[in-house]
Amino acid sequence: MTGEPADLVLAERRGPVLVLTFNRPGKLNAWTDDLEDRYFTLLVDAEDDPDVRAIVVTGAGRGFCAGADLGRLQTVGDVSDADLLRPRPRDLPATLRKPLVGAINGVAAGLGMVEALYCDVRFASASARFTTAFAKRGLIAEYGISWLLPRLVGRSRATDLLLSSRMVDAEEALRIGLVDHLVPDGAVVDAAVAYAADLAAHCSPTSMAVIKTQLQNDADGTYADSVARAEGLMLQAFRGADLVEGVQSHLDKRTPVFPSLPVRSSHVPV
Repeated sequence: MTGEPADLVLAERRGPVLVLTFNRPGKLNAWTDDLEDRYFTLLVDAEDDPDVRAIVVTGAGRGFCAGADLGRLQTVGDVSDADLLRPRPRDLPATLRKPLVGAINGVAAGLGMVEALYCDVRFASASARFTTAFAKRGLIAEYGISWLLPRLVGRSRATDLLLSSRMVDAEEALRIGLVDHLVPDGAVVDAAVAYAADLAAHCSPTSMAVIKTQLQNDADGTYADSVARAEGLMLQAFRGADLVEGVQSHLDKRTPVFPSLPVRSSHVPV
């Protein structure tokens, strides 16, 4: 673990689920470089922790993440290219092999909305709100949101949300596919953890990692290419121990016992 301030993102283990909480409630968890460093360090550590099977991310207080801390952007006109470089890619959360579940408890704006979209599955509380915000700040569609958003809500709706920066409430977010589950205020973290715990208990970590890769790789390819790649991956799966365990546990009417993912540094293919 590196020396990022530990209180900026809190980490709590709930069995096989790691809950990460952005913790600047007085600023609606506005994003800073220190918060990013802490969050990314915890994600990287979770990737290679065999006891962590899924991750839930949420915010403290009334917000999920209000985007970049505007107070720290007042001198942004003076920044150089070097000032914008970060030690890790900004889309690191989207590269995880393990499921990342968002528990969106309040406003998710700008970069905060991007962080929500990096999650594989999103739960939202009734008071959650979303805005791209970029056009109202003189910015462009940052960090891949112009790729992510159309694939969730369609090109026309994505154009609307990006150009207008209008606020989207939780019910509209559910209706247009921006979030997957809507739950009452105060229950969003527990609902997301229950979902993540179910994945951890019943789904193969290797299967989930491969499926996430398939979804990423097939997003811009053809149907035929997707089928061809799946055939090769299916052959690997049929040769793997997880299939044996998955079938046998079903026949035995018991919970499967799947192995953890290998650490990335082991160079063991997944």
